[in-house]
Amino acid sequence: MDKVLFFSITAAFNPTLLAATTVMLLLPSPRRLLLGYLGGAFLTSVTLGLLIVFSLDGSSSVSTTKDTLSPGADFTLGGILLLLAAVLATRRDEGFRERRRQKKEAKPKKEPRWRKFLSKGRARDTFVVGALLTLPGGSYIAGLDQVAKQDLSTVETVLTVIGFNLIMLALLELPLIGFTFAPDWTPRAVDRFRAWVSRHARGFALYGSAGIGVALVIRGFVQVLT
Repeated sequence: MDKVLFFSITAAFNPTLLAATTVMLLLPSPRRLLLGYLGGAFLTSVTLGLLIVFSLDGSSSVSTTKDTLSPGADFTLGGILLLLAAVLATRRDEGFRERRRQKKEAKPKKEPRWRKFLSKGRARDTFVVGALLTLPGGSYIAGLDQVAKQDLSTVETVLTVIGFNLIMLALLELPLIGFTFAPDWTPRAVDRFRAWVSRHARGFALYGSAGIGVALVIRGFVQVLT
């Protein structure tokens, strides 16, 4: 279950969710908007999560394919992550980022549709946006794969998926709780958190990629040797 917890935490660091939360905090009645978004996001993520878990758990062909391809997949993904870590360590990505920034500045900035939708300031609109934007990502699917391997009962599987989603949506739930009990302090805290993440983003990406990449390569070798 440690891997399930790990992937639920990594899935929580969702840039779109953080941006949407920040927008809603700056609008009138943020508590109602956050609650609407949470309802839509939770409905989509739990429904899709249960479908994915029970599909993985009940498919012997999926299990066989994973066992067959696992070492090769570990080597490939681990190599990609180690290459990414090397690029970040040598800062060779900065040239690409600078060119990308210049291209963005040359073009007129267009506001995303989902942000316009949120700006309407209605809870039912945020419910729809939350339902549409909360689609399974890599960490979510990897976590569900680990849940399917636990050989849990139906009730335990449902509760685990719900718990996974509660952790994954923490960026939305914590401001909602904060706005309920500390409405003046919460927006400032979110801004400080965003600034902190921005300052340490390279370090997170570098050490995270290197650590996971090494672990995957080692696991690939272990599976080949055994």
